[in-house]
Amino acid sequence: MPSTTRRNRRRDTPPPRTGSNETEILRGFLDYLRTSIAAKTDSAPEPQVRTAAAPSGTNLLGLLNHLTFVERSMFLGDEVTDWQATFQAAPADSVADVVARYRDAVKRANDVLDGCTDLGAPVPRPRSDRTAPSIRWALTHMIEETARHAGHADILRELIDGTTGR
Repeated sequence: MPSTTRRNRRRDTPPPRTGSNETEILRGFLDYLRTSIAAKTDSAPEPQVRTAAAPSGTNLLGLLNHLTFVERSMFLGDEVTDWQATFQAAPADSVADVVARYRDAVKRANDVLDGCTDLGAPVPRPRSDRTAPSIRWALTHMIEETARHAGHADILRELIDGTTGR
C-alpha cells in the first residue's frame, strides 16, 4: 500500500455554502461532487487507474466512465442497455479522454438544467419510452449517485498513489 506523503495530500475543499433557494443548493452540491470526482480521476496514473481494486472489478476510471453514462441518461435522454458495461472504460480511452467526456456530459446536463425553473417539472429529455422523473428527483438522485462513487474514488485513488483530499 502506498504511503501518503505531504506531496500526495490535497487540501480538502468543504461543501458549498451557496444558494438561497432549493435549486441553487441542489445544483451547488451536485457540481461540488462532480468537480471532486473529476479531479480525483484526472492525472491518475496508468495502468493503476483501470486496475480493479475490489472483487467486483471496480476501478477509478470505470467509476467516472459510469457517471458519464448516468449524467447522459438522466439529463440528455441517452438509452443505456447494459449498465454493468459502463463501469469499464474502453482500452483505447486515456484518462484525459474519459475526464473530458465526463466534463462534456456535465456541461451539457447543466445546459439542460439552466432552462429548468420548476423543480417539480419533469426532466426535459427526448426519451418518450417512460415518464421522466421530476427535476428535484433527478438532482437528488444524481447527488446520491455521484457522492457514492466519489467516496469509492477517494479510496481507490489513495490505494493507487496515496493521493487524498478533494
